Amino acid sequence: MKSQEIRSKFLEFYKSKNHAIVPSSPMVLKNDPTLMFVNAGMVPFKEYFLGQKKIVDARVADSQKCLRVSGKHNDLEEVGKDTYHHTLFEMLGNWSFGDYFKKEAIAWAWELLTEVYKIDKDILYVTIFEGDEKEGLEKDTEAYDIWKQYIAEDRILLGNKKDNFWEMGAQGPCGPCSEIHIDIRSADEKAKVSGASLVNLDHPHVVEVWNLVFMQFNRKADGSLENLPKTHIDTGMGFERLCMALQDVQSNYDTDVFTPIIREIETITNVKYENTEITGDETDIAIRVIADHVRAVAFSIADGQLPSNTGAGYVIRRILRRAIRYGFTFLNQKEPFIYKLVATLSDQMGDAFPEIKAQEQLARNVIKEEEQSFLKTLEQGLLLLDTMTANAGSKVISGKKVFELKDTYGFPEDLTALVLSEKGLDYNKEEYKEALKQQQDRGRAATAIETDDWNVLIEDDEEEFIGYDTLTADVKLTRYRKVTTKKDGEQYQLVFNMTPFYPEGGGQVGDVGHIETSNGDLIYVVNTKKENNLIIHYTKTLPSNLTERFKAVVNKNSRNLSASNHTATHLLHQALRTILGTHVEQKGSLVSPKHLRFDFSHFSKVTSDELQEIEDFVNARIRENLSLVERRNIPMQQAIDEGAIALFGEKYGDAVRAIKFGQSMELCGGTHVPQTGDIWYFKIKSEGAVASGIRRIEAITNVAVGDYFEDVERNFSDIKQLFKNPKDVVKSVTNLQDENTALKKQIEQLLKEKAENLSGELRNQLQEINGVQFLATKVALDANGIKNLAFALGKDFKNLFLFFASSEKADKAMLTCYISKELVEERGYDAGKVVRELGKLINGGGGGQNFFATAGGKNPGGIPKALEGAKEYIV
Repeated sequence: MKSQEIRSKFLEFYKSKNHAIVPSSPMVLKNDPTLMFVNAGMVPFKEYFLGQKKIVDARVADSQKCLRVSGKHNDLEEVGKDTYHHTLFEMLGNWSFGDYFKKEAIAWAWELLTEVYKIDKDILYVTIFEGDEKEGLEKDTEAYDIWKQYIAEDRILLGNKKDNFWEMGAQGPCGPCSEIHIDIRSADEKAKVSGASLVNLDHPHVVEVWNLVFMQFNRKADGSLENLPKTHIDTGMGFERLCMALQDVQSNYDTDVFTPIIREIETITNVKYENTEITGDETDIAIRVIADHVRAVAFSIADGQLPSNTGAGYVIRRILRRAIRYGFTFLNQKEPFIYKLVATLSDQMGDAFPEIKAQEQLARNVIKEEEQSFLKTLEQGLLLLDTMTANAGSKVISGKKVFELKDTYGFPEDLTALVLSEKGLDYNKEEYKEALKQQQDRGRAATAIETDDWNVLIEDDEEEFIGYDTLTADVKLTRYRKVTTKKDGEQYQLVFNMTPFYPEGGGQVGDVGHIETSNGDLIYVVNTKKENNLIIHYTKTLPSNLTERFKAVVNKNSRNLSASNHTATHLLHQALRTILGTHVEQKGSLVSPKHLRFDFSHFSKVTSDELQEIEDFVNARIRENLSLVERRNIPMQQAIDEGAIALFGEKYGDAVRAIKFGQSMELCGGTHVPQTGDIWYFKIKSEGAVASGIRRIEAITNVAVGDYFEDVERNFSDIKQLFKNPKDVVKSVTNLQDENTALKKQIEQLLKEKAENLSGELRNQLQEINGVQFLATKVALDANGIKNLAFALGKDFKNLFLFFASSEKADKAMLTCYISKELVEERGYDAGKVVRELGKLINGGGGGQNFFATAGGKNPGGIPKALEGAKEYIV
């Protein structure tokens, strides 16, 4: 059974059981401060389990993309080494929000596996929660009794809290679970060892395939458990493992989920994937790593997360770099190649997940650029490692130095270990671990957050946001809790029955303002965010009387400036698509009261003329004073049919909000000005590349533009004074440039004459050694002068070996080596090798061609030794 059919049968089955079939949510989370990525199928439904969102469909099924690479669920370092761990995986799931419970969940799971998928009952085992005395939890006899109807009792195994009690996190909904395990070993192996004895022991062929979680409890901050108001079902079945079982293979990587990508890797690298048994074969591991990681990276990019140096972007960059270094080290791939696999991935999964097909070119571009960049890092790291080993003075390299190589330059520890072992060296692993631990401890301390339980004052199903219509409101506090972080200290999170405060989202920062008590005290709201459908107001203090009615007041000035910038992003998007082409898509944004940032897809640098045209287009829309046309709660498809643009990587519900200004129409939850004239003026500050095929414009509007023009006026006035207040400032600057150009030409001529004079002197200093005209000396010329001098001398000799050193500044040194091409061919001399090795003496490195190469460094004190060492290359 093909993987596409396996996925379809799952969804069709649960549709027949009256489940709403929903598409996979974006894998990258934008409005959940507790997670970077969806790491389990239940994550998109958290607010339902927490009772913080009204339930529309009590029964739901889907195939959700998940990513496990950080935090509690981190499988990254296992990927490639076994048959079944992955970074990105699909989780087939069915959900009940206060509807059916254990009886139906178990019955349907058994029906699907044994009657629809026709899995032999004799290769299945199930587990139930054995109970936990410390928690006061009894054995899950209810699940046990239900399972007895379908499977022999000796195949119902008891599981401990670790394996059979599922928790969302340190706090929140949780409950016992039943896991379904499958034994795909050969008949001979089954006869020797019972599958029951291998369950939950990480056996590659006795694996958990489905987990049925029975949500019954809520874990409080003090660790205690309380019953949930309603019970829920949360199931997750590993799609890749299910395919392994149904396709009668012994590895997830032998299923048609992975084989097309693996075949393409074989074709590109000319390396055969053996995989007769999962072993420690390095090439097989490398191919599995790359096949897995390209899926995670490509889908993350398609869902809106580009590789970067912080947060979720850093995680994606780390995954990709792991794949690159496996290809570099074990498949001998020194040029970008992983990006070529995206086309295969798109062909294979594009029907089930249209986003990968829509963003295929973007994913290719970004991955290729990341590969090029990291391959340069690897090359630089190898040079630094050469220097480190040359200066080590011992067979054991400092672990701190190895950590510095990783932390500062991005050179991986395992690659360092491999290079050292090839040289017969090792490194102090304890020192490395200690340096790594210190860094991790600093990171944890900086981001650690202590969160108390919610103190619920009023039961309220869903908080109402009224900030589109008003900036003030009389409100009641429904719940609050205290949070503590190293950065912000103690803060309180307040939730009201309604609020005019806009929570951070859609690129727009959260509102600030204050809460006014009945006696006139002001409690300042320093930020507003959204978490699991709750709009959370951050304050430093709590009201003295928690049950009174308060007045919530948004800072009008900040809100208006944010609204101005947000509306400007819509007009900018329209301008880009009009002037550059409809291929332009928004790829990210930041909207604050001070400025706006807009990322978009485009294949080349935006010219200055195009930028001016874009700016003029936006300002023309501002002058037209277009009125806001807002459509709330209209069907998603209707909005799209009417021309609304849905933004990249965003999660939309069935009903959406559409914002229209003239011909600009987008789906957007942000705040906007009533008329475009309120923006006053739009000014682009900068344009540049973010990644391959992604450009960024930073701009300002409103008050910030006024401040900008004042700065320009002041700077212009200062320039006029420097030029003695000329009538024509432009002409004065032009004259200065012309004068500067003429002086540069004079200097170049003088340096050329100096080099020619020096050429005569140096001819007299040449020594003939072993048939080579040799000279190693220090000269007082710049890099260009030295090059001209070397090539001038080279015209007159067929056997010349020159080695020049220079030091124009106290902390800079340069080495240059020139060798006649005849010597290079006859004797195998290599100028690049000479400067690389002698460059270590000036604490630097470099390279070039075999007949001409240069090296730069920071230690001029090493020049005398370098000059002495040059002679060794010809004797």
